[in-house]
Amino acid sequence: MSLFESLKAGCSEEWRQYIEHDFVRQLGQGTLPKECFQHYLKQDYLFLIQFSRAWGLAIYKSDDLDSMRYAQSGLNAMLDTEIGMHVQYCRDWGIDEKTLNHLPEAAATVAYTRYVLDTGMAGDLLDLHVTLAPCILGYAEIAQWLAAQPDTVREGNPYNDWIEMYLSEEYREVAQTELELLEKLGADLPEPRLRQLQNRFRTATRMEVSFWQMGLDLTE
Repeated sequence: MSLFESLKAGCSEEWRQYIEHDFVRQLGQGTLPKECFQHYLKQDYLFLIQFSRAWGLAIYKSDDLDSMRYAQSGLNAMLDTEIGMHVQYCRDWGIDEKTLNHLPEAAATVAYTRYVLDTGMAGDLLDLHVTLAPCILGYAEIAQWLAAQPDTVREGNPYNDWIEMYLSEEYREVAQTELELLEKLGADLPEPRLRQLQNRFRTATRMEVSFWQMGLDLTE
């Protein structure tokens, strides 16, 4: 079993709650209230800023040039492309950049992002990527899950662009590259180390569930 599959198997119920969350289901059905999606987009902007810091930390935690360059490419993509695209997407949903720059972080955003950074600081590069995996690899899996559901609406769904983004070949390549690095870093792990990583992955997955719930409940 691959490391990623072992990590998911160690928290199968939490992973199911994440992939099949009501926020995700309603998004796929096109029934998610607009204000819930807007709240999610706002907090996701703040998440991306902290995610960029995590990629910077990955450069510091790397001990070879290939890993450093991979982390640098992730950081550059976030700062030069992804955040700008997210700002434009938010604008399309009626959220201007000034609003984004003055948002308070919701408790779920703080809990999740600081957990990732704290784990990365305390652990090694593998610890950091294990806590990033639910986001990077999970979103690709969510898009595939939505595409397979008979009640997912594509035509006329205001959220179809979001689904398409994570179904795209470009995003699949991003997820595959991250998966390959995760498997490389996690080759031949002793059982105690695997259990430690499963605990880290479970906590990060629980944070993802809370992030969806934050969007659904409109909580700060």
